[in-house]
This record gives sequence, structure tokens and C-alpha cells, in this order.
Amino acid sequence: MKDNVYVSEAFPHRWSSKTRISELSSVDRPREKLLAKGEAALSDAELLAVLLGSGTKRFSVLDLSVRILRALDGQLANANASALLEVHGVGRAKACQVLAAMELGRRHLSRRRAVVRDAEDALPYLAGIRNERQEHFVCVSLNGANEVLATRVVTVGLLDSNQVHPREVFADPITDRAASILCAHNHPSGTLEASPEDLAITRRLVKAGEVLGIRVLDHLIVTGEGFLSLKHEGYM
Repeated sequence: MKDNVYVSEAFPHRWSSKTRISELSSVDRPREKLLAKGEAALSDAELLAVLLGSGTKRFSVLDLSVRILRALDGQLANANASALLEVHGVGRAKACQVLAAMELGRRHLSRRRAVVRDAEDALPYLAGIRNERQEHFVCVSLNGANEVLATRVVTVGLLDSNQVHPREVFADPITDRAASILCAHNHPSGTLEASPEDLAITRRLVKAGEVLGIRVLDHLIVTGEGFLSLKHEGYM
């Protein structure tokens, strides 16, 4: 059993398995991290901590998550009630939470992933930002068959070339082993026009993608009323 591997992967150097949620900075708290960077940015222990919600008087939820992973030797998908209940700190309620989540995941993962063939196919994944009052830059990771692997908000706020840096945009798609990405951001003003900054960001990402071997399929600008595809407009 590789206990040290689970601990090192689950807990970055900024905190240890004994650290309580209240002691973490906002960017390191599992729930806040999930909302800011997407679920794929969290370790197994962090995702499990979000699922469990709370720990016990003796163990923080983070510590309890690592204990569960250790007890199951990392094979969470194969968990059963007996094995979970043997972990000190796990009662019937928490065991049921884990088992229900695993079964829900199995049922939905067995379904075919959505395919993005053109800009309109990507719109359902951008519905959450179309009416935001701040600009949100989103990256959709796709595999070789153009199936959606993950959708993440990369930045929030006014977009500029320093904020939307290729290393931030491509960090998670590299982890996803994505073959391509689709980028998008909203215009709170409602204007469906590409600004010089939008075009500069697009050119920079396309060049970075060429180096990394991850193609940038399109960059969409969305509002509550419609969308603009920079590819269709001839900017890519």
C-alpha cells in the first residue's frame, strides 16, 4: 500500500492531512477550488472531502478522506459498505454517500460523451457564463474524437493578455490529455464584436497550442442573446 503517494498527491506542500478546512486559504479549500478551477483540478482526497462535507471530532474531513483512500488502496470505485465502515470515522451515513456517488458516476460515465463538431454544439457548456456581469474565460477540453472531457473557468474579470496566459489555459487540458480545446468568454456589455485584445489572446493561444500539440478549435464570444465564432469570422 503506497500511503505516502496518497498523502503527497492529496495534500500540497501548503498544508498537511491534519489541516482543517478553516485553516486553509480560500484558494486551497476544496469547494472553493472546485468552483474556481473545476473538478478536474482537485486530487482524489479533495474530491472525497467535498463529497463527505465534514469530518469528525477527531479527524478533519481531509484527514478522513485520506484514511478512506488508504484503506481502499486507492480503489474507491470498488468500495463496498463493509470496507468503508471499517474505516475509523466513517459511519453509515458517510458510507452511503460514497457508495451512492460511485454508483451515480458509473451510470453516467457509461453514457456516450457529447461531441462538439461546431460552435453551436459548445453552447450548452457555456450557458452559465452568458449572462454573467463579469467576463469569464472558459476552456473546454476535447479528446481526439471531439468528445468533451471537461469544461473549466480559467479566469474571471476583465480579459487581457497577461491574465489569460497560455500556461493557465493549457495546464488542465495537458492533464486531461486533450487533443484540442475550445475557448470562450462572455461580453457583459452584450456586444458581439471581437476586440483587438480578444484577437491578440486568440493568436497567442493558437501559437501555444501548436507548440504543445493541442489544437485550438475556436474562440467564441457569447452573450445572453447570441454568440460569435472567431473561426467562422475568419480570425483563426
